Amino acid sequence: MKASKKFLYIIISFFLVIIIVIAARTLVGNYYKKKFSKIPDPSIIVTKVAQKNFSEKIESFGTAISKKTKSFRIQKSNLVNDLNLKNYVNENEIIVELKDKNLIAPFSGILGYRGLTEDVLGTDNTFIITLDDNSVIYSDVKIPESFAPKIKKGLNVNAKISGNSDITYKGVVERYASRINAETRSLLTRVKIDNENYQLIPGSLLEITVKFDERISLGVPDTSIILEGDKIYVYKVQNNNSVEKKEITTGIRSNGMIEVLTGVKEGDKIVAEGLKKVNPKGKIKPILK
Repeated sequence: MKASKKFLYIIISFFLVIIIVIAARTLVGNYYKKKFSKIPDPSIIVTKVAQKNFSEKIESFGTAISKKTKSFRIQKSNLVNDLNLKNYVNENEIIVELKDKNLIAPFSGILGYRGLTEDVLGTDNTFIITLDDNSVIYSDVKIPESFAPKIKKGLNVNAKISGNSDITYKGVVERYASRINAETRSLLTRVKIDNENYQLIPGSLLEITVKFDERISLGVPDTSIILEGDKIYVYKVQNNNSVEKKEITTGIRSNGMIEVLTGVKEGDKIVAEGLKKVNPKGKIKPILK
């Protein structure tokens, strides 16, 4: 009888220990679940919907052409002194002193010389000097026939040296041909580019962008766009920092911005970056950019 009671006590004690262990684990689990279950709202970069400049663009290539250029052929035997050209001369300044008469600059510009060639009329060597007015650069570009109706005098132009996107030069459409070239199916158009710092050199290959239909419209960063099938959305941030997915209609893309036609209004806050961190049913910690 004593042996059976002792065995019963052991069984009861064993089950009590199991119950205590289970209860302790449950209590500890619930404590840490409560402590760590509340994940802080993610920090998200947001921005305000604002008015931006947008335009349609035509891209082409052209060669830089001087505003004015003139060449001078000088016989070496006619030089008073050794030829030592200045880099730049002003209008009416002496370019070279010659025995018969001085060579005077007809306009301000940059001096250079092509090289040394044999004079076709005699045995003396001849220098060929060039004077270029590069304060303004022209370039003739071929505009595809489909864009020809859009070309107008005065349209804004951006130009870059091919392969160098660091500097953008501003210009305008100066004039254009009266008809389409039947062979190239293009409209020859001359653009005028400001070159006050003389950084553009005649002969350079230029990347030309002609802008048309310029307008000011609402814009959002292209990083804020959500594509789902044929629909486009952005995350709009509410006053309580919750987010709402809003469908929008868009226009053109320009310089990292997307034109917005409908769906949001100026001043609305939207998620600009970090779309994958956003829980559409949750809240965020906005960082205004």
